[in-house]
Amino acid sequence: MKATGIVRRIDELGRVVIPKEIRRTLRIKDGDPLEIFTDRDELMLKKYSPIATLEKFSEGTTRSLNDLSGYLAVICDTDEVLYASGDGRKDYAKKHISGQLEKIMQDRRSYIANLAEGGDIVPLTEDGAGTITAQIIVPIVSGGDCLGAVSLLAAEEGARMESGAVKLCRLTADILANQFD
Repeated sequence: MKATGIVRRIDELGRVVIPKEIRRTLRIKDGDPLEIFTDRDELMLKKYSPIATLEKFSEGTTRSLNDLSGYLAVICDTDEVLYASGDGRKDYAKKHISGQLEKIMQDRRSYIANLAEGGDIVPLTEDGAGTITAQIIVPIVSGGDCLGAVSLLAAEEGARMESGAVKLCRLTADILANQFD
């Protein structure tokens, strides 16, 4: 754990303010759920990610999606890429998502793009890793809340996403969403 040097007092209602700089650095927004951990005399707050609670299931789902589609498969929550499976997975795993991907998830609409047809490829991560030529992004929506997204990515020149891959991606997002209903 890293010390920040910031000290805050608890008010009469038991509240403590998390400084704006720390919220910005950790990408904590108004309304974000936080999980509370204790260890003897230590208290730790961590951003809560429902998708991350399905660790083994989500990881296995990503591998299956890659096996069935032949494309790089990615599952992310609203902050970072949690799991990636396939060629190029190291370019994505555990990296913060891009603002464009965040916007797609907020809109709760699927996004399909192929460079071969003049589509705009959305970078999944902040650093825009990889040379993607085709992609599918499907938000994971449960109870009206967007929990993350499932994505299939292709790097081959002239790649196009077929309707079967789109359906497979949508099915995966629905299965993950149904884990929270």
